[in-house]
Amino acid sequence: MSNAPRPTVYIETYGCQMNVADSELMYGTLAAQGYDAVESPDGADVILVNTCAIRDHAEQRVIGRLGELRRHMKADTIVGVTGCMAQRLGPRLLEKARHVSLVVGPDGYRALPQLLDGARNGERGIFTTFDLEEHYEDVTPRRTDPVKAWIPVQRGCDYRCTYCIVPHTRGPERSRKLDDVVREVRQVVETGTTEIVLLGQTVNSYNDGTHDFADLLRAVGAVDGVRRLRYTSPHPNDFTPRVIAAHAEVGAVCEHMHLPMQSGSTRVLKRMLRRYTREEFLACVATLRTVMPSLVLTTDIIVGFPGETDEDFEETVSAVVEAGFSDAFTFKFSPREGTPATRLPAEDTVPDDVAGERLQRLIQVVRAQSREQNLALLGTRTEVLIERLARDGELLMGRTRDWKTVLVPGDASLVNTYHMVELTGTTGSTFTGAFVKDERASRQPLPMAG
Repeated sequence: MSNAPRPTVYIETYGCQMNVADSELMYGTLAAQGYDAVESPDGADVILVNTCAIRDHAEQRVIGRLGELRRHMKADTIVGVTGCMAQRLGPRLLEKARHVSLVVGPDGYRALPQLLDGARNGERGIFTTFDLEEHYEDVTPRRTDPVKAWIPVQRGCDYRCTYCIVPHTRGPERSRKLDDVVREVRQVVETGTTEIVLLGQTVNSYNDGTHDFADLLRAVGAVDGVRRLRYTSPHPNDFTPRVIAAHAEVGAVCEHMHLPMQSGSTRVLKRMLRRYTREEFLACVATLRTVMPSLVLTTDIIVGFPGETDEDFEETVSAVVEAGFSDAFTFKFSPREGTPATRLPAEDTVPDDVAGERLQRLIQVVRAQSREQNLALLGTRTEVLIERLARDGELLMGRTRDWKTVLVPGDASLVNTYHMVELTGTTGSTFTGAFVKDERASRQPLPMAG
């Protein structure tokens, strides 16, 4: 038997929750081949940077980080770039960073062990082929979150929003079989995890040929031990009556939804090819709130899209108020190579200073609205799942069912436990709270209807 030390791998993850799940898959793939995960790049045998390509800023950040990682490398360390940026740039990444040996897109993680073997022999490898059958069903992810499980149910996207690079980096939409998703959920719950997050680019368009997203919500929500069920990110067009009804019938479905709006102007939405109007988006919000009256909504918004006028921007601001978003990820438009938005007339470009001013105003509106909503919650009691130690190490960070962040006193032994908490203070975005004595937070999933 060999006494040689096992090779080590460090993965640095950027971007969305799908990338987090993909990093867990990569860790699982390499663990099966004898690799040990490490928490720091210092001296790791393999360093992988799992990337996002949705905005230029994200890509530039990764290019800078690749340069910084040189100082963590040993003489024989192998550095690879994976994910959406790898898929988009392919061989160009090898030209930009000579110390990078691997470039692997989201459908190529199964090839990592072979590519790493080749890199040890001086070969520089690229795998950016789409595989429409790949769901990594036989790979056991190495979970990195002790409290919630990120479970992809769908890969790729068939919507062709004019600003979005995702169809180019993740390919066409395809869904996992419902039974495979449920099997993975059961495995996760057996480890003590009670919160499940279903992932897809337009997750509520899920369809495995036999079952739709309503079926998936009911099936996952019925798994014994699932206490909280979330998903991200839905598309407003895919809330069928069946899917909406499932929200009222599955007690584990949480009262929070991240529903990307992108713009509140019908004219801009049409240019974005979002396939809904302002009125249709707000009608969707209203319908969802009829079945979940306490629903908390967050969103994504782009300002400065080519051709956006002052009037268009004012419509976005008013839509934020009308929809009652509790928070928003807000961005200036970032043109992505290969997307239709880059072919819009140059005269439609919104000057950067104008887009910047709009962004700052939008942020102010969102923050003020969030603060007003949160102040109204002070003194209320709610269920909190403790997720981790807070950054200061003195408090615990937990979340409510509707995605509010709450800081409470306590030690690490309380991580992954539920408690009833009274909300005692707020910074405007984060709450402080106190445990309610002699009152158990025992909310369990409600029985299925029918």
